[in-house]
Amino acid sequence: MTGAVTALAGELPEWVTLLRAPNPGPMTLDGTNTWLLRAAPGEPALVVDPGPADEAHLAAIAAQGPVGLVLITHGHPDHTEGSMRLRDLLGGVRILAADPAHTIGGEPLTEPGQHFGGFGLEVRLLATPGHTADSVCFLAERDGQRVVLTGDTILGRGTTVVAHPDGHLGDYLSSLELLSTYRGIPALPGHGPALADCGAAADFYLAHRRARLDQVRAALDAGARTAAEVVAKVYADVDRSLWWAAEWSVRAQLEYLGRESGDDNVGLDRP
Repeated sequence: MTGAVTALAGELPEWVTLLRAPNPGPMTLDGTNTWLLRAAPGEPALVVDPGPADEAHLAAIAAQGPVGLVLITHGHPDHTEGSMRLRDLLGGVRILAADPAHTIGGEPLTEPGQHFGGFGLEVRLLATPGHTADSVCFLAERDGQRVVLTGDTILGRGTTVVAHPDGHLGDYLSSLELLSTYRGIPALPGHGPALADCGAAADFYLAHRRARLDQVRAALDAGARTAAEVVAKVYADVDRSLWWAAEWSVRAQLEYLGRESGDDNVGLDRP
């Protein structure tokens, strides 16, 4: 779905910097957002999502050093592919993710509410599975100013996919309900512009998902029997080049409704 989710953020806190990777596309919007949080000049920064293995982008991140810690919102390649190279450029910095496969030099992020102190910042882990099984968000605070780093759970423009079978719609709805409690706090997404209100964006996403479920039920009642047939009915207004991605969400919706289609799974690594 295209269009604005909620009001865009005005000026970001002075301790937040956006470094956008040069990988624009239908699924990445303007490119993958790498967020850099630094409490004060000279303090080690915290980096969220290294992005793709683009040498110029990774060099731009490294040029912002010192960096004390790298966090990962989820394991899709456009967020993690550059992790090992960035670690080399930064001299062995820890990289923490929910998935052990993307965790380097530390323990995986497994405890909801886990705090990351130091560097003049307070950062708390928010467990938000649904887009993928390993999706997390981060609540970051400095001197009473707070932001939520939402990865692909909430985007800055349009809506995200539930990447079935790794993603799960029930989990995603629960995660959106959690994020809806962060009212009036800017959302820093994995793609697209920053949003003024994480809670309002989550409300929008919840309404959208519930409306799509109603549309899927109607398509099934009208005779659709496969995910592809549901996509053709429900996502007719979406560019056909993105229908393969819409099938991720439809399969998740069918599973949620107890009406799995039996189609072959769509590969999660499709570009």
